[in-house]
Amino acid sequence: MVVLGIESSCDETGVAVVDAGGAGLPVLKAQALHSQIDLHQAYGGVVPELASRDHIRRALPLIEQVLEQSALKLGQIDWVAYTRGPGLAGALLVGAGLACALAAGLGKPALGVHHLEGHLLSPFLSDDPPEFPFVALLVSGGHTQLMRVDGVGRYALLGETLDDAAGEAFDKSAKLLGLPYPGGPHLSRLAQAGDAQAFKLPRPLLHSGDLDFSFAGLKTAVLTQVQRLGDGLGPRRADLAAATQAAIVDVLHAKCMAALQATGLRRLVVAGGVGANLALRQRLGAACQRQGVRVHYPELHLCTDNGAMIAMAAAMRLRADLVPEQSAYAFDVKPRWPLQEVCA
Repeated sequence: MVVLGIESSCDETGVAVVDAGGAGLPVLKAQALHSQIDLHQAYGGVVPELASRDHIRRALPLIEQVLEQSALKLGQIDWVAYTRGPGLAGALLVGAGLACALAAGLGKPALGVHHLEGHLLSPFLSDDPPEFPFVALLVSGGHTQLMRVDGVGRYALLGETLDDAAGEAFDKSAKLLGLPYPGGPHLSRLAQAGDAQAFKLPRPLLHSGDLDFSFAGLKTAVLTQVQRLGDGLGPRRADLAAATQAAIVDVLHAKCMAALQATGLRRLVVAGGVGANLALRQRLGAACQRQGVRVHYPELHLCTDNGAMIAMAAAMRLRADLVPEQSAYAFDVKPRWPLQEVCA
């Protein structure tokens, strides 16, 4: 069973082929990704209409590329999977329309996949895949959630952000510091040269007693420091970046450890774009080692949006027999779509 996956939820066009025909986990055969960073950089953020148009240009050549890399013919595809949501409506429609048209032309079924389920299951593509059950931290530009995961489609929400996601806190703080788009990775690199103790920034909800997050107040605190420093920001920029990163990492670390304690589970999965942050990986890795907890991440190149995670999630759903009935290639997209709605 060969699954072609198409990701187009925001500003990356991703395509991949996964072979789910073996006895073990599905195997990634090939993948290709086009990032729109250069396209949106002049605007300081993603422009939805430009994103949609670029997906149209990139998707078919990427499909041809992965088929060539995997030595497969188009007729050997058994399923065509695509990101149904959440994401930008126009961008989602490009991927969904292409996937369903391609599936109809081949006479093969199509399957809409939840974007966050793709991130959640992406560590199964790594050299050190997890085992169920585990606690998952989904942490990206648009989402910060803690989930209990007992199997494919068996997800329980433990806590989530009440306002900004962790990735938003990185990106918005970076913009306040005058860093280029996308801000999060630039802030993290700058933080390596700074003193995280130089500024006292808040850790929202750190001691709230629950597993929810809030990062809007941190962004406001960064703005206050930037305004206070004024023209003197330049030599202090690295210190403020380091302090901002430390505040975000402190909160994510504390909530993850609290979730493990609350559930009694001994395995943690960290997925999503912020999961590539090295400071977060080091902090969680050290804490989990002390507690005898296994921590799993996707490979660094699979932390951001990609087609491999969509193909993998579809393949694992097919293996678990969790596929809805097909409806003659009719499709819709869900720009807002809680992950709990895809539970078995």
